[in-house]
Amino acid sequence: MAHVRVIHDPGGETLTVYFADPRPDQVCEETGEGVILIKDRQSGEVIGFERLYYKAMPGPNTVTVETLVGNEN
Repeated sequence: MAHVRVIHDPGGETLTVYFADPRPDQVCEETGEGVILIKDRQSGEVIGFERLYYKAMPGPNTVTVETLVGNEN
């Protein structure tokens, strides 16, 4: 499974998810509705996203990760 990095900033009300290591030359593209794509500047590859105005639900905070394994054609 690939490395996934999840960053929750309760003060800034953001939830950021990286599928690859953050890059010093990354660029952000706002898609609307408080979602920002984080891309590698050179390749244009999406390396993560950020959700603005994110507030965690009250109670215990956990992260569940599911990996689907199936027949690849």
